[in-house]
Amino acid sequence: MTQKRLLQIETRIETIKAKLAAIDEMRPGSLSCQYKDPANQSGAYYQLSYTRDRKSRTEYIARDALSDVRRQIDNYKRFKALTDEWVDLSIEHSRLKMRLAREGN
Repeated sequence: MTQKRLLQIETRIETIKAKLAAIDEMRPGSLSCQYKDPANQSGAYYQLSYTRDRKSRTEYIARDALSDVRRQIDNYKRFKALTDEWVDLSIEHSRLKMRLAREGN
């Protein structure tokens, strides 16, 4: 079972690598709609907020750039999920290899 699981992990990692290679532009953050006059909800504008290198940042996003920024944020979320899964699988793979080595002695 352990050898079979090792192969499953290796196959999944290769799939993850291929999916990561297909990701194009990305950026972290969350997009929100703000209003210059919140009471009347008029004067809408968009903000991108994120933290990078332990610094919080906020950028204004033009309406014509919204679809690109949303796509970039989605790409970043996909990137993070795939890399987290890769790390988890790598840890499991390492533990299984060590267990096999112990049992083989």
